[in-house]
Amino acid sequence: MKKLIIIPAYNEQESIKKTVEDIIKNAPEFDYIVINDCSTDRTKEICETEKFNVVHLPVNLGIGGAVQTGYLYAARNGYDIAVQVDGDGQHDPKFLSKMAEFIEAEHADMVIGSRFINREGFQSSGARRVGIKYFTMLIKLLTGAKITDPTSGLRMVNREIIEFFAEEYPKDYPEPESVVAILRRKKKVLELPVIMRERSGGVSSISMKKSVYYMIKVSLAILIERIRK
Repeated sequence: MKKLIIIPAYNEQESIKKTVEDIIKNAPEFDYIVINDCSTDRTKEICETEKFNVVHLPVNLGIGGAVQTGYLYAARNGYDIAVQVDGDGQHDPKFLSKMAEFIEAEHADMVIGSRFINREGFQSSGARRVGIKYFTMLIKLLTGAKITDPTSGLRMVNREIIEFFAEEYPKDYPEPESVVAILRRKKKVLELPVIMRERSGGVSSISMKKSVYYMIKVSLAILIERIRK
């Protein structure tokens, strides 16, 4: 099976080299592609100097557009499995082989790496955990499925979902909304316990000032996704 790691990167000069080297060392059976989302720091220079596999976006598309570019690349190049690994060093590639075995053995459409099943490693801030629990309850209410880590970016999907995400993918804060999009299509979404790390560089796309906007916007997007035909 052809397996691809999608690495969205925006201003990750402090961590992108270590992230890619970690992937090459600990997930050698995966190909990878860095999606440089028009970074304004040295991310582009580092990727080119290190001869990483990279796509440079001409304008900043945000996390949703960058990840969708990765899915489009995966669809056009015949990959059977694709997984998002953030460029800030939070996601440990040692778990990717286990996730690939799990998605195939369970015939799942999506497998989410969850930090809240075994509660090991970095658990995020207290304020964010409140938000995560809120989205867990909202998704449970709307779909009947319990997703313990709905904002996790460490998500692996099969060929069918690769093709779907290449055509349709949320643009702003896509993780919870895209999970609902898969669930409402009666696809099989499972979680697997993983250990995440604190980010080693870069800046979160969700600042404290954006938290309220994030909660309202994503809640509305989830509701619309749930009721639309």
